[in-house]
Amino acid sequence: MLGLVILGECRLFREIAATGSMSKAAAHCGISQSAASQHVQEVERRLGTTVFDRTKRPLQLTEAGKVYAEFCRDVLRREEELTLALGVLKGEVAGDVRVASIYSIGLSEMSRLQEEFSRRYPAAHLHVEYMRPDKIYEAVRQDATDLGLVSYPESSREIAAIRWREEEMQVAAYPSHVLAGRAEVFPQDLKGENFIGFDEDLRIRRELDRFFRAHAVEVNLLMQFDNIQTIKEAVALGSGISILPARTMHAEIEQGRLVAIPLHAPELVRPVGIVHRKRKKFNGATRAFLELVGQASAAL
Repeated sequence: MLGLVILGECRLFREIAATGSMSKAAAHCGISQSAASQHVQEVERRLGTTVFDRTKRPLQLTEAGKVYAEFCRDVLRREEELTLALGVLKGEVAGDVRVASIYSIGLSEMSRLQEEFSRRYPAAHLHVEYMRPDKIYEAVRQDATDLGLVSYPESSREIAAIRWREEEMQVAAYPSHVLAGRAEVFPQDLKGENFIGFDEDLRIRRELDRFFRAHAVEVNLLMQFDNIQTIKEAVALGSGISILPARTMHAEIEQGRLVAIPLHAPELVRPVGIVHRKRKKFNGATRAFLELVGQASAAL
């Protein structure tokens, strides 16, 4: 019983450290916020020191908290290794897979993957959460998720990146726009167009800026947002055009709200990949999910 209590405590602590929020961590672990707070107070009573700086938002670890967080990571890592070894002995695909995905991977796409995963591996469980890219990398580093699905994946000292696919970028326009009837758009055709772009801190914005500079194209940047969904809505309302991954516009095209026009710029693609913590040992369920993702990409 004590072992199960420690595991639950470590999982909760890991979630609080990763999210910086008692309420979010409690929701992730399926307990009330008051229960989560009591767990943390019990840890602090037992250790004789505070583990979170409650004067800051989001919550931040104290120096003692960082030491305890490392202890929790070690405990949970050993549990993963035990589960992995038992799964090999049993010869079955079982266990949990925690995936954090950027929003533009698409709820519909992930729903299809979840449905197929459940059909193939009924003893395994796939948990998907949507986050901003920076939050995904932090969750991977904190071991709060097993895999992260991101665009422009980057490796680091702690993180490994797996190439998944490259997505074609196309011009997004509302149906009555002058470019909407074109079979193809050249970079020079975009000069002076009202443009809906991405926020400056996003990698996709920097890549588009580099593309415009390379072709000596200046657009009239009217608005900028931090996600594809909002950009699509602004374009559909007639505010301007944009350049987006073609596969992210399927629903709006079917609804007749957007038109996607091929862009004569083969060098402009959005790479999508999978990131994970280096030296992480995957259980059978996680390996099975990676195989499924690879098969889905090959079928495109």
